[in-house]
Amino acid sequence: MQGKAPKEIHAILTETLGAHAPSYATVKNWVAQFKCGDFSICDVPHPGKPKTVITQEIIDQIHELILEDCWISAKSIAEQLGISRERVGTIIHKDLDMHKLSAKWVLKCLNADKKNFNSASRLSNFWNFFGAIQMISCCGW
Repeated sequence: MQGKAPKEIHAILTETLGAHAPSYATVKNWVAQFKCGDFSICDVPHPGKPKTVITQEIIDQIHELILEDCWISAKSIAEQLGISRERVGTIIHKDLDMHKLSAKWVLKCLNADKKNFNSASRLSNFWNFFGAIQMISCCGW
């Protein structure tokens, strides 16, 4: 393919590989690299810290930390596990389906049993409060 223009090379690759052929922009970049004498087929190392992969182990560790202390901050979790604060936030919100409520981690959705229990306890508290008000008004306090 030496001496051919990027368009010609792209046309040959498209004819040979069909839908699996690289884009014209990729072929153009390759030709420019080859002209500069870079014949390496390996990726160069990228600067910066490598991305952390979310594993079930990390998710479980975060869940355990939250269960031990529901007031724990995402920053503290990140420092303890050695991962980014953003990654911790993603795991808490997307994988564990939790959010902060008055600085406490709680599930976003209550299941039907918890909703029924909370409704029943609120109704019970209301009637207890209502009974106390009636008692106070009857006694003339």
